[in-house]
Amino acid sequence: MPEENSLLLKEIINRDRLAHIAQETAAISSGFDAARFKALAMENLDGLAIMQRIRRVATSLHLTLPGSYADNVDVLCALAPRINHSFASIALAEYVALYGQDHFDLSMKALRFLTRFGSAEFAVRPFLARDLERTLTVMEGWARDENEHVRRLASEGSRPRLPWSFQLKELVVDPQPVACILEALKSDPSLYVRKSVANHLNDITKNHPGWVLERLAQWPMDNPHTKWIARHALRTLIKKGDRGALAVIGAGGRTQVRIANFAIVPSGITLGERIALNASIISTSDQPQRLVVDYAIHYVKKSGMPSRKVFKLKEMDLTPADTRELSASQLIRDFTTRKHYAGHHRVELVVNGEVLAESGFELTI
Repeated sequence: MPEENSLLLKEIINRDRLAHIAQETAAISSGFDAARFKALAMENLDGLAIMQRIRRVATSLHLTLPGSYADNVDVLCALAPRINHSFASIALAEYVALYGQDHFDLSMKALRFLTRFGSAEFAVRPFLARDLERTLTVMEGWARDENEHVRRLASEGSRPRLPWSFQLKELVVDPQPVACILEALKSDPSLYVRKSVANHLNDITKNHPGWVLERLAQWPMDNPHTKWIARHALRTLIKKGDRGALAVIGAGGRTQVRIANFAIVPSGITLGERIALNASIISTSDQPQRLVVDYAIHYVKKSGMPSRKVFKLKEMDLTPADTRELSASQLIRDFTTRKHYAGHHRVELVVNGEVLAESGFELTI
């Protein structure tokens, strides 16, 4: 995540929000110590990142709610609809993750409810780590729930490589235990759910591309929801030019095209300026072709060696003798995740996984 977005995100849990949570909790629980909650939750707040603030809310609730775990879960469920930001509500599910490990059935019921107000994707993972089989059995039921937030939790919570959370090592090694969940959601009507399923499958392609391709080969690609999931699930493999992945989306054949006038302009820039990519793609086939067109920049690293990154450009159906104009624009500037270095940056035009043209630009820092 870019640093500036991270700074904005952590302000979701600011002093005003904490005061709001204290006020709403006090309205539900007469024994709640609102003043102590605010003091605990706001201590050294400025130095805490967003997920640290989420956990701070949960631990502060634990120290200031008067009841047993079961009683406090009732308070949290009553509190969830009253919190005025869905991301802040994640703290309620975090409470369940921290203090509900010995109350499995009650905790699963609570997470199913709380995820409707603030996703429980992070909170369910300690339960998966502790007892994978038992937790996945519950989540298989969630995958068939009438509520899209609960169905999404079944997929998102069990992702092997969920961002901002720890990896589920057992599922990294073997994804088969989640097959029933993914199968149940393969044509989900909710885009919110489909995005999660696609991301889940994309996670799996990092270690088990064959497993994903074999499964997708059995799914009904005449269903537009399933086809959407497959296309987005295979994005990493498609960028790598994987023939099996390209075949799933109808672009597995060798291309019969000619590239003309491929150029990067300007040919020299300084950091913070923009480059433009231009080319013409011309069919040399007597048959229609499905094409996935990407471009790759070979960034110069500190060592002077290149580091290749592929960017999406366009997908198209090219008819015989057809010509299409291609263009793209990209700002070359530093990010938290990428620092640029001076030198020649090679740029490739990639069609269905094949490099068909090369150009480049010189970067001055």
